[in-house]
Amino acid sequence: MLRDLLTRLFGTPVGPAVSGSAPVPEQRHIVRGIPVAVVNERPDIATADALTRLSEALALIDRYAPRRLRRLSHDVAEIWVRRFPCRAAFYPEPRACLIELTFLVNPKHTAAEVASSLVHEGVHARVARVGARVGPEGKAREERLCRQAELEFGLALEAVPGRDVVVERARQSLLLADQEVAPEIDWSVAARRVADADRTSQGQGSV
Repeated sequence: MLRDLLTRLFGTPVGPAVSGSAPVPEQRHIVRGIPVAVVNERPDIATADALTRLSEALALIDRYAPRRLRRLSHDVAEIWVRRFPCRAAFYPEPRACLIELTFLVNPKHTAAEVASSLVHEGVHARVARVGARVGPEGKAREERLCRQAELEFGLALEAVPGRDVVVERARQSLLLADQEVAPEIDWSVAARRVADADRTSQGQGSV
């Protein structure tokens, strides 16, 4: 199961806390009508800051792409916030959209960038919701649909801070070859890098 896999990779569960070696408890919230589960293993990060930024990102989608927010609310059962090796991910089985904790609160990234990642994962959620079966050869095609959605969202943002970053990142991603736009990832290696980064960041007292 997905939660068992993530527990093996990261040492604490994404889903409900389990008994044993005192895992970091999951906190549950509602942000703009969407259930949100937070597992914050970083004492240097305030959960309230993460929730505020998430709310700001959802507000941007609501303002500039309301249809996408309605679809996201319908297609996603909950949003997970926790440490992870990439900015965001979607898991079809629990219908969960994951947003990476440090990306969410890092002041180098704007709410527009977070919103763009949510829009991206929302496309994956829509594909899963309608029951489309995507084989290995279709992964790149689906990823391009997600990047195109990011581009359309970015172009709609007008003068919102971070708009140009969103647009440029989407455009550059759309130029990648299939094996680059949907690369294979060694998640065990990625998990070790996350753990190393956390140890370094906490030692330095910064995100």
